[in-house]
Amino acid sequence: MLQVLACGAVVFPGLFFAFRRILPCVFKHWSDADVVLVSERLVSSIHAIMATTAGVIVVSSCRGNVINDRHWLATYFVIWYGVPYMTYDIFAMYLSHYYRFRVKGHEDYKQHSLRTVNSFVRREFLLVLHHIALLTILLPVTLFFRRDQGDFFIGCLFLTELSTPFVSLGKILIQLSLQDCWLHKANGGMVLLTFFMCRIALFPYMYWVYGHHYGIPLYSVPFHLPLSANLGNSCILAPQVYWFVLLCRKGYRLYRRSRMSDSPPAATVTDNSKDD
Repeated sequence: MLQVLACGAVVFPGLFFAFRRILPCVFKHWSDADVVLVSERLVSSIHAIMATTAGVIVVSSCRGNVINDRHWLATYFVIWYGVPYMTYDIFAMYLSHYYRFRVKGHEDYKQHSLRTVNSFVRREFLLVLHHIALLTILLPVTLFFRRDQGDFFIGCLFLTELSTPFVSLGKILIQLSLQDCWLHKANGGMVLLTFFMCRIALFPYMYWVYGHHYGIPLYSVPFHLPLSANLGNSCILAPQVYWFVLLCRKGYRLYRRSRMSDSPPAATVTDNSKDD
């Protein structure tokens, strides 16, 4: 088991520290906070691509019988890479938080302490809770409570990571001062589309597939499932809806800002005609 966990436990921290070494050589004007932020985003994108690929393989392999068809990636990807990544990412998010406030000159951030950790947990509570929920819900379900069933649905959960590379690309483009280019605007549209399809609409789709398998209507599926399954899905879905609302608000603000910048200032619009 330790050898299996070492796969992701070495890959993700190794990539993170490699990026922290390489990026300052390329972008010499970046601060420690900039380097850590982009390093974290790059590693997140790599994990998301791996998870999405695994999800596509599992879903396509198990769509014949969504309950009983098996694929080894449904279990072993969680063990090899899912658990190590979620554990690593909490640490990487803390480092990003720490260096961001350290660069701003906060007195408490001259060195790591329980106070800085507590501040990180309070400021990023929902993200930390989301990671812990995945570690405490998805892992036990994947390993112990599925009775070798439902690999299709585990593959669907892997697909929720499809939006992560686009979210990360948006942050990286802002870091590169390219937030006004067409690529950033197009990427924003992809963020909203993939986030909605793969993190929100995916859940009713899984319920529909389950109902289709057993020949029951969609509205009856929650009553056919164990309470623990419905609670687990709700715990995963709830923060996704909250984050999607925040993304929509941010996208609307950016849209209004771009419209205001494109329209000519009122002072330049003058009427030079005279009444005779």
